[in-house]
Amino acid sequence: MLEANIKQQLGTYLQNIVNPIDITVSTNQTAKSQELLDLAREITELKSDKITLIIDDKATGRAPQMAISPAGQAPRVRFAGIPMGHEFTSLVLALLQAGGHPSKVAQDTQAQIKTLDATLDFEVYISLSCHNCPDVVQAVNLMAILNPNVSATMIDGALFQDEVEQREIMAVPSVYLNGELFGQGRMTLDEILNKVDTGAADKHAASLSEKAPYDMLVIGGGPAGAAAAIYSARKGIRTGVVAERFGGQVADTMAIENFISMKATDGPKLVAGLEQHVLDYDVDVMKLQKAVRLEKKEFIEIELENGAILKSKSVVLATGARWREMNVPGEQEYRNKGVAYCPHCDGPIFKGKKTAVIGGGNSGIEAAIDLAGIVEHVTVLEFGDTLRADAVLVKKAHSLPNVTIIKNAMTTEVLGDGQKVIGLQYTDRTTNESHKVDLAGIFVQIGLVPNSEFLKDTLELTNRGEIVINAHGETSVPGVFAAGDVTTTPYKQIIISMGSGATAALGAFDYLIRH
Repeated sequence: MLEANIKQQLGTYLQNIVNPIDITVSTNQTAKSQELLDLAREITELKSDKITLIIDDKATGRAPQMAISPAGQAPRVRFAGIPMGHEFTSLVLALLQAGGHPSKVAQDTQAQIKTLDATLDFEVYISLSCHNCPDVVQAVNLMAILNPNVSATMIDGALFQDEVEQREIMAVPSVYLNGELFGQGRMTLDEILNKVDTGAADKHAASLSEKAPYDMLVIGGGPAGAAAAIYSARKGIRTGVVAERFGGQVADTMAIENFISMKATDGPKLVAGLEQHVLDYDVDVMKLQKAVRLEKKEFIEIELENGAILKSKSVVLATGARWREMNVPGEQEYRNKGVAYCPHCDGPIFKGKKTAVIGGGNSGIEAAIDLAGIVEHVTVLEFGDTLRADAVLVKKAHSLPNVTIIKNAMTTEVLGDGQKVIGLQYTDRTTNESHKVDLAGIFVQIGLVPNSEFLKDTLELTNRGEIVINAHGETSVPGVFAAGDVTTTPYKQIIISMGSGATAALGAFDYLIRH
């Protein structure tokens, strides 16, 4: 089942198993059960002195399912489905961690996990093509390995569609805790911990407020923020980074083929590299923190959503942007119930169904091409009279028999039955006629909105909400600089954001020298 090179790499990884583990495979009379059993046998053969395979061919629960546990212990980590694709890494980590190989997660985070005293049963519904799902699966798996009160099950929605339909799951990852919906979308281990450990947030806020003032404080952990932090730290000054999540929008990007020096990469890999590069320097990184106010006093003060206040001599704002919404009736009501923003993550949920993509730019046409291989039909709705995507993408989309492109189409309403999306209404801008399209999923790909709401009436913004900067990254407030997609810098590209972050940091350092 495993290719030779993958098997060789896996064998090398499994040498790190210290303590014996059990792999228990629950099967039924299906081809997928045999596939999972074959995978388990290949893994066992690679490290037979430490791994014991147990076969349960009379499964009463989910099947096919693989459970992993220290030898002789009841399993707390389970994979319902075939953990391949993006989830293969989750499987490898579960094997290593159950076998006593230490996690790289910070020791204080591991200690916090071990102190949880509530019973926590996590179920994570995923698709194997979802690049955000493994973060959640790996987070709850580690919690289950470290704490006997926690259990974690990955569930491939494509194999357990009866559960998906019963729970009306239309977005992944979808996380259930003790049978109730806990969250949807990408979540980090720290985010999950903060939700289940209710007293942690207040303690963290108090500790943040006690921090000494920074020389340069970067708000945002995307490409611009990472570049600014690195350039600042290299100057030898006290540097901090505040970020809701490291990587920003890049974490939700798959194929990246225009990053100079790399023929191709993907968002998660680039984000991991950015974060590690920042951590190689003496930078105080504060994740899961959202800035809500900026005020210039003796120092520049940044108030966080949890009430903490950080102080700095200079600030670089690199808060980036988020997906633009349609702002039509029904969009919010059916968000994650048919209205989605990540075709790579949620596309497989709509296998064999009719979908629409809103937007005819590169992201929209790329989404349509990707979806065409999964769903029954894709309708692309473009507001303008021409498609803005690259010619090579447009040509590819036109060649696909299950893709229809409609121009001059203004979406006016998302239609639903109270539980899920059933269609949309759009107006033909050339005839003013209204049309209905029956479908199950709508993927919105219409550009970005700058994350600058908290700066309104604080510094100069354009009517689109972009922070106005000069060639040095300076804003209208002395000591405050900005970079990346949140600014007036033209062309929102990863490599341009990085250069913008470096410029802002150098500008801020020059400001510190002169003041």
